[in-house]
Amino acid sequence: MNAFAKQLRMPRRKFLQECGLGFGSLALLDMLSREGAGADRAEARDVGERPVLERLHFPPRAKRIIFLFQSGGPSQLDLFDYKPLLNQLHGQELPAEVRMGQRLTGMSGNQSQLPLVGSPYKFQQHGECGAWVSELLPHTAAMVDELCIIKSMHSEAINHGPAVTYVQTGSQLPGRPSIGAWLNYGLGTENADLPSFVVMVTKGAGGQPLQSRLWGSGFLPSVHQGVQFRSGPDPVLYLNSPPGLTGESRRRMLDTLGELHREDLRAAPDPQIETRISQYELAYRMQTAIPEATNLADEPDYLLDEYGPDARTPGTYAANCILARRLAERGVRYVQLFHPGWDHHGGLPTGLPKKCQEMDQPTAALIRDLKRRGLLDDTLVVWGGEFGRTNYCQGKLVGENFGRDHHPRCFTMWMAGGGIKPGTSYGVTDDYGYNVAEQPMHIHDLQATMMYLMGIDHEQLTFKYQGRRFRLTDVQGNIVRDIVA
Repeated sequence: MNAFAKQLRMPRRKFLQECGLGFGSLALLDMLSREGAGADRAEARDVGERPVLERLHFPPRAKRIIFLFQSGGPSQLDLFDYKPLLNQLHGQELPAEVRMGQRLTGMSGNQSQLPLVGSPYKFQQHGECGAWVSELLPHTAAMVDELCIIKSMHSEAINHGPAVTYVQTGSQLPGRPSIGAWLNYGLGTENADLPSFVVMVTKGAGGQPLQSRLWGSGFLPSVHQGVQFRSGPDPVLYLNSPPGLTGESRRRMLDTLGELHREDLRAAPDPQIETRISQYELAYRMQTAIPEATNLADEPDYLLDEYGPDARTPGTYAANCILARRLAERGVRYVQLFHPGWDHHGGLPTGLPKKCQEMDQPTAALIRDLKRRGLLDDTLVVWGGEFGRTNYCQGKLVGENFGRDHHPRCFTMWMAGGGIKPGTSYGVTDDYGYNVAEQPMHIHDLQATMMYLMGIDHEQLTFKYQGRRFRLTDVQGNIVRDIVA
């Protein structure tokens, strides 16, 4: 057999590597770079699934985060930001000196009039802190002394896709790592049998579509991406072994596959191979750990009742809140709950109460449950959407029916536990609820503060990609120490 025939029988990678003048190696390098999305190879290889931080930058206030993301943009004016002036001026035109020429969406930008709309819901002060909360949130109102309500959030993004991406990744453009991936990259996991970053989406909630890139790893090694848990018998797709394959058989298969991958790794070092090996092993361990973590059968009836009537239905927001607590107990570092359907351009008096009914009781129950178990002190809970809603009606204001357009200029989020000052408010909006009047808090400020509470300096946790070092907060972001206990 001549040398050329021998080369034809070689493995593809070996053949490419041994081709003349290094052309094969160049081709292989290009192929691997496409798999890794151009990440810095040497740095990625050092990271793998191990935490990149040898020690934290700050003493951590929180060990884990649960982000209750209300996708679509909840109306802060009907929930937390009480503006009686809007009721007095109901139906009148938004003053030009309040708007100040700020851009509007294409959905209301061509309206000849922008009639102000007061909230039809009653507000009352609650708790020792005296926070104003709408009648739509009676359970949350009972928990205000545990919350820090931030009324001065603001964003440059005015449409859903860029705005949700901004909150989750620190950039309006797709392709950056999500905050959960950054934390996984920096801190690693506390439980080797479960993913460090878990995502759940409320089943059948409607609303704007949510793409998996919102919990992706971007240019970080793919081992850091979020793992979506679904309702039903298979919380993670393709995790269970096919019929007839025993655990012992799967173990032998993974051992053999690992040996082949390591042989490949010796011939052509590639962080993607390391990632595959670690993900296969994690999947094997998850086959036992995930069914136990997601099985609510051992939850007592009184606790399920506390979370509300939907708690026994898999995939609901209430059931996902219980799973979030169970995962927090088991060392999952970042749990992201997406609860879509808050995009009320019209029919707000009908749609908003329904979303509040789904969300209010389970959210309050989660705070109580974490506190009762001693988990709230080191679990940071974040609630909010990608932006708020306008103080004027989208379209014509007819009778009692109305809708509100997107409003990124000011909106409300809240935080609890994990080093946050309880029973406080931060930021003030103007009397029209249109602009931030005091203590503005940008999306990057929120992210910087979340990282700080986890013990990380957001300016120092970086990753080199395409010749520059990237971070979650891009080139912005300040820690808001006024809300830290």
